[in-house]
Amino acid sequence: MKKMILASTSTIYGSTYLDYIKDEVKLLFSNSKKIIFIPYARPNGLTYEEYTEIASSFFITLGIKVNGIHEYKDLKKAITENDGIFIGGGNSFLLLKTLIDNDLINDLKEAINSGKPYLGTSAGINICGPSIGTSNDMPIVHPTSFKAMNIIPFNINPHFLDANTNNKHMGETRETRIKEFHFFNSQIVIGLREGSYLSIYGERIILKGNKSARVFELNKKPYEIEINFNLKNLL
Repeated sequence: MKKMILASTSTIYGSTYLDYIKDEVKLLFSNSKKIIFIPYARPNGLTYEEYTEIASSFFITLGIKVNGIHEYKDLKKAITENDGIFIGGGNSFLLLKTLIDNDLINDLKEAINSGKPYLGTSAGINICGPSIGTSNDMPIVHPTSFKAMNIIPFNINPHFLDANTNNKHMGETRETRIKEFHFFNSQIVIGLREGSYLSIYGERIILKGNKSARVFELNKKPYEIEINFNLKNLL
């Protein structure tokens, strides 16, 4: 049974790292003594060691040890011998390319589908859908494919922003970009706003947090779903 928390962001305004979902994370990893952290997305160019230390400083407050995957010679063993998985935010293209280059996609899928608890934030949730095609990131590297883990049957647009009618900027909105995505792709896209996250246990995919989410379906007008909505009802 899948056990996952997929959060749009690691940090909301006025809070510290992962603090706003601390209770959910504690419950998710309640049976975990040590988890593997995958720092490949490298936000702001952080080193693997620096990024792992940020994650570790949070999890130590829960009594959980964090091991960075870069510390292992056998990367596949790193996934199997830890009690949980955390993939943080950063650049989705860099994250996916590194996972593909290290042949870890199937290992992660098998571990998560078998019930190993998984926490993802930002880029760490982009890779859970069919593709990373709805990422907000720049393609600073080129993975051999945009196909992701396909653990959930829809794409996510993290950090979703509504159009600001008072803004003089005339560029494309997130809705416009997702409409462009649907010109070539058919999967549902969930616009996940800051402060909201998905809690997945088995077949239940519940929207939680403090904001509604926006749903984009091919050839349909976008619409809102409210907190506690089960996204399984969309599929």
